[in-house]
Formats: sequence, C-alpha cells, structure tokens
Amino acid sequence: MATEAAEIDRPLLVDDVLERRRYQLRLAASAADAHTLVCLPTGLGKTTVSLFVTAERLHEAGGKALFLAPTKPLVQQHADFYREALAIPDEEIVVFTGDVKPDDRAAVWDDARVVIATPQVVENDLVGNRVSLRDVTHCTFDECHRATGDYAYVYIAERYHADAADPLVTGMSASPGGDTEEIETVCENLGLANVEVMTEADADVDEYTHDTDVRWEQVTLPDEVLAIRDALNEVIADRLEKLKQLGVTNSTNPDLSQRDLNEMRGKLKEMMDNDQSEGYKGMSTHAEVMKLRRAVELVETQSVESVRRYFERQREAARSSGASKASQRMVADPKVREAMRKAESFDGLHPKFSKARILLAETLGINEGERAILFTESRDTAEALVEFLSASFDVRKFVGQGDKEGSDGMSQKQQQETLDEFKDGEFEVLVSTSVAEEGLDVPEVDLVCFYEPVPTAIRSIQRKGRTGRQAEGQVVVLMAEDTRDEAFFWISRRREKKMAEQLAELKAATDDIEESVGAGGQAGLDAFAGSERDAESAAIDGGGGDEEDDDSESDGDDPDSDAVGDTATGDTAASDDPGLTDFAAEARKGGDGDSDDGSEADADTEATADTDDAVVATAGVEEGVEIVVDQRELDSSIAKDLSTRDGLVTRLETLAVSDYVLSDRVAVERKAAADFVDSMLDADRSLFEQVGELSRAYARPVLVVEGANLYGQRDIDPNAIRGALASLAVDFDVSVLRTEDEADTTELLATIARREQETRDREVSVHGEKTTKTRAEQQEYVVSSIADIGPVTARSLLEHFGTVEAVMTAREDDLLEVDGVGQVTAERIREVVGSEYE
Repeated sequence: MATEAAEIDRPLLVDDVLERRRYQLRLAASAADAHTLVCLPTGLGKTTVSLFVTAERLHEAGGKALFLAPTKPLVQQHADFYREALAIPDEEIVVFTGDVKPDDRAAVWDDARVVIATPQVVENDLVGNRVSLRDVTHCTFDECHRATGDYAYVYIAERYHADAADPLVTGMSASPGGDTEEIETVCENLGLANVEVMTEADADVDEYTHDTDVRWEQVTLPDEVLAIRDALNEVIADRLEKLKQLGVTNSTNPDLSQRDLNEMRGKLKEMMDNDQSEGYKGMSTHAEVMKLRRAVELVETQSVESVRRYFERQREAARSSGASKASQRMVADPKVREAMRKAESFDGLHPKFSKARILLAETLGINEGERAILFTESRDTAEALVEFLSASFDVRKFVGQGDKEGSDGMSQKQQQETLDEFKDGEFEVLVSTSVAEEGLDVPEVDLVCFYEPVPTAIRSIQRKGRTGRQAEGQVVVLMAEDTRDEAFFWISRRREKKMAEQLAELKAATDDIEESVGAGGQAGLDAFAGSERDAESAAIDGGGGDEEDDDSESDGDDPDSDAVGDTATGDTAASDDPGLTDFAAEARKGGDGDSDDGSEADADTEATADTDDAVVATAGVEEGVEIVVDQRELDSSIAKDLSTRDGLVTRLETLAVSDYVLSDRVAVERKAAADFVDSMLDADRSLFEQVGELSRAYARPVLVVEGANLYGQRDIDPNAIRGALASLAVDFDVSVLRTEDEADTTELLATIARREQETRDREVSVHGEKTTKTRAEQQEYVVSSIADIGPVTARSLLEHFGTVEAVMTAREDDLLEVDGVGQVTAERIREVVGSEYE
C-alpha cells in the first residue's frame, strides 16, 4: 500500500497515506475540469476524489476550499481525513459548525485554506455578510442528493456561483435521487454540468467491492399484539367516518395511504380558507387520525414498548396546558384506553426482537463475524433493543444529538467516540437510528440488519453500503407479516431497483444529460450575472433623490413627512414627492449600472422578467443599502432572498426590538396572519407590548401582516381583529402594511430600505430594548393569573383593595363587593389562595 500511495504524484498530498485507485484518479481528473456530480457506491472513497480536486485547485488557483457535509460528525470526520492527507498545516484546515461562535468563525475564515462546515452555518454566515465566497476556488457538497427544496445547499450553491471569482463545484453522492428528474434537479440546483457515474460493474471498481447478500425475514405478530392494533384501527375507522361525512374522503379503511391522508388535509385546508367552521373540526379529527396511525405503526413494526412510551407521552401532552383537542379526545376514547391497558399488560417479546437476537448469534457466533449494525427508525426501539441484546452481546447505541422526551441525545464527541470504539473492536453490535446512514465512516461489518424496511431508495442504499466493502457481508430486512412493513418493503425494492436502472442509464447517457443540464446551468449562471444589471440599466432614475435631510425631527414641514408611516399632516412639498413611476424605479434600482467585471452595462437593454430571480455577488460587501435582520427570522426565506439582491447588504443581529431595521427611524415587525392573531391573545408578551416597544424605539414603526385569510384564523370575531388593527394605527401610530406572502414581504422591505437610505440618505441604526413591565403591570399580571380571572377583573380587584396582598387575604364576602366578581369567581379565588399546595 505504501508503494502504491507513493505513486500518486499530486501536489499538497502527504506521502504514504492514500492508496492509488485508478477510478478515483479518473473521477478527480474529470471533476477538476468542470462542475461535476460524482456518483460512486458507498465506501469506495468519494471523499478522496474531492480531496484530489481540492489539492490541485489550491496548488493551481490558490484561494481556499469549502467542504460542506450535512452533520457535525461527518464534518469532524472529513476534517480529520483532510488533516491527515493534505500537506497543509492543521490550523489552516478549520471546522465550522454551530458549536463555533459566529464571531470566531468570521475571524478565522480569512486565514483558512480549507473550511469544512455544516451548510446551515455557512448559510447563516452568508446571510449575515460575515464571510465571502469570492476566494473559494473549490466547493464540495457531500451527500449532495439533499440539494432540493429549501435545503441550505441550494442557497449556498446559488451564492457561490454568483460570488466566487473562479468557482468549481463537486457534488458527491452514492444515491443522487430516485429518478432522472430528481438527479437533474440536484444538478441544476448545484450548477453541475458534468456527470460522472461509476458502478460496481466497472472493472476499476469491481476489485474493491464484494457481494452483499440481501434477504428478508418475515415474522408473525402474536394475537396479543394484533388485539392492540385492532382496537386502535376501530377508532381510526370511526374518525374516518366523521371525515367522510364532511366530504373529504370516501373510505373508512384504516390502511389509507399517506397520499390519501394528504389529499384529505388539503381539502380541509380549503374549507378553512373559505371560513367553513367544519374545516377546523375536521382538521382536528385528521390530526387525531395521524396520531392513531403512528401508534398502529409502532405496535406493528417496532415494539409494544415503543407504543407504551408513545401513549405515555400522549397522556402527558393531553394533561398539559394548551393541549390540543386531538390529544385529549384520543386518550379519552374507551377503545384507545383499552389498547393502552393491553399494551401495559403485555409481557412478551415482539417477534422482531427474537429474530434480531438469532441473526446476531448466527453472524457473530456460528459464523465468527466481528461486527454488526442494527438500524431502526425509532429511538425508543433503539434503546429497548440495546437493553434486550446486552444480555447476549456487547452492544452500544448510536443516536442523534437532540434530546427527545424521555431520551437524551448523544453529543458530537460521544458519537465520534462510539464510532472509534466500534472500529477498534471494543464492542460488536451497534444499534443505530438513521443518523449513521449518511456517509459516516462506519467500518465494514458482517451484517446490516434493518429492523424495518426503508421505503426511500436513498436511505436504503446508504444503509446497505455499510457492508460489502472489504469482505462479503449480508443485509437482512425484518418484516412483520400483513403489516405496513410489507408495503414499505416492496416500495423500497421497487425504488431501489429503479434507481439502479436509472444510474446505469445515467452512465450510458451522460453525454445527453450533460448537454441538457449544462445548457440549462449555463443559462442560469448567465442570468445570475446579468439580469439584475439589465434591470439596473432599464430603471428610470426616480425623483426626490436631491432632497436634503438635516436629520431634524419631522414637524410637518419636514421634506421627509411623506415617509413610511407618516400621515398627511402639516404642509408638505407635494411637488417634490416621488411619484408612482419613481417608486417602481427605486424598487428596480440596485446599483450604479456597472457589471461585475467592471464593464458598463448596455443602457438600452430592457429589464427582463427574471429580474427577481437573479443572484448577484454581495457576500463580504460593506457598501450598499443595509438591512439588519433578527437572527430568529432565518426560519423564513426573506433574509436569504434579501442577501442575494444587488446593492443590498444584510447583517444578522439578535434584535431586542423588531425583526428588520431599515434605517435609523424605520424598523419592521413581521407577523404571519396566524401569528398576528396568536400574539393578540398572548398573555406573556402581547402584540401591543411588542408594538409599544417598537414605537418607543423608532420614529417610523411598521408592522407587516403577511398572508391571506387574516379574519379566518382561529375562532376569533373578525371585528376583534379589526379593532386591534385600528388600535395599532390610531393609538400606537404604527403603519400596518399587508403582504401576500414572504416574497411580497421581501419586495416591500427592499423598497422601503432603498427609499430610506438612497432617496432619503438615511443610515441604519439599531436601538431600542425590551422594556420590563411596570409595577402596576406586574401587579395586574399576578392577580390576573389567580384562577384565570383575567386582566379586567384583576384591575377592578386592585382598584378596590389597593394591593396584591389585600386581594390575596380578602374574604369571600369582601370579594363579592367588587364589580365583575360573582359568586363563582370569588369561590375560585379563595380556593386557589387558601388551599394547601399538593
């Protein structure tokens, strides 16, 4: 191995670390020339291919490399590998995860040559303008099949192609998608124009793979378990009958497909949008069906212990304040309570437990194997299996980092230690949830056992890739007869076969696909670079830009009195105000009309319809219209969309007041329609408290209410909502603006920010802080919480008795003398205050 490794004549590689494999070198050569998707079976060194490309790019083009992986353990594993294999000082290969403070990340970015990071962290740093991708000469997306929808890979790739001076992208996956369309979507989202596929049938690869024997084992559920399932299915059928009466389904069969349930939910949502009260009741019933189906799935495919734990969590949820009606109805139903009792009294083993123990005994005992992995979807099942199997084998669990009810997660350090010990042979059985599927360097094993079939081709292939690398191994799938397991199994087999066929077709037709994807990708990149510049040159130069502003307070004669939130009071210079055409021009304008390469844009070019979709380089830019974004707004797409706009610079902060700061006087609080109504009812931090702080901190406070059906949210009288809107505008002097969706809000924020900073020549200034409740507010809060009597009665009590203490010690007869306090309320107050605490 050392001799072969020495033959790899590549810059920046440490001698005697890497084995020479022809297929890796061939793939790296292709990936070094173009944006490339590399498809290679699990365990055959996709990371080595990317490392070869990184080494060459750093040597030839300089700059830095960015390697993105979906999980913290993967990031750490890749960093260890890069530090071992690259002839670069360890301190120049840095790890960026959520565990590293943002300021620390920004400080080390400039000096790093290789950054290995989770995508969410890089996404946040790009939105916050903390880092620049300009000097990144190679960007690797590991497990790139994730690059769909809103996943951070999509945004980062978009920004990378726009921001980098000399970009090169490598996407890596063993399973890029379930069909050709998914594969093309991944390529388009990452800007990949070249596709390189190698399968185990390739001569160069074949010598490094071994056969993987796949078989399935059926188990039969005992009558006691079937009785639990049947009791739950009766309740599901009853709830489906209610939904049938609403006209959203024609079937009461408990085995309805997920697609059918999704269609039901869509119909109920339409009813809710049309203000039909039956829609709300139906949605609650639908939620109950989903909870019951989960219980059935657990008892069929996991274990009775899992369903026991599930029922216990549902009972706790039903007892909690704010519990959903669905949870309360479910645990109160006699049939469900019967199923709970049966589960509590069951003292046998789920047949999958017994079969798993037999398989492990055969593999590790009779066949003298060394290691085995048992995968399960459920953490409850994983913990129960570890406890059960520990009597016969040396077993450890491997689960995610997040804590769940009744179960602690594993830290990144614990995860890595567990994998290291598994590799070193310190224990023989790893019981893992899906966290160990993707890419982690779990050593080759003699057995991979699926506790349940996996209905997704990507996950199935990832799991099976854990065996069959260095020696022959086997994969066993456990299936409970006549349950969802069988349906999932056949779906999985069909999808996996389809993916294998498509990868073979992909390999045979790469030229055609590359031509299709490459043409589309180039058009997209051209749009990134050009369409905003086209928009700039076509924009009409708006009026009002010559107005002077001495930053004085508006008194009605100030030329700024037409600004956001102002009412038409006093004498305004109407003739100097921007008109509608000028506002449109402001919204389109983004810079000085120059293109990124310094050449002047064509002044006669018309603005294209794709203007809003264009992405331009803004990362690391310090000049331009600045928008300060609250960290908590990253859950929406607004901050990301703003960060890609030409001439806009986003900055992330944890804002005490508002969601967006657009100038020294304009700050915006954004509320989705449902959130707006909820915050009206929030006793801890009401809408009016938030808006009050906003209006005290900024001269021009703005509230954006986003989304349709404002008056159909919850069961609130529309006039109460109108009253709240009126109060905000009249009593708090807040501009209340409505937008259709997040995209509309993005446009509005950009327009206001440009108007404030370009037309008005104002600067951004963050100020304001959350105010604590006054003493009177605190007293009202304490009294109002007694027996849920509410703020109005609380004020009456305090006005009558003078102090909280006097209210607490008042006799029932004295309480009855207060306006608004009747016999029932007086008795409840005395009961709460005078009863012993238990």
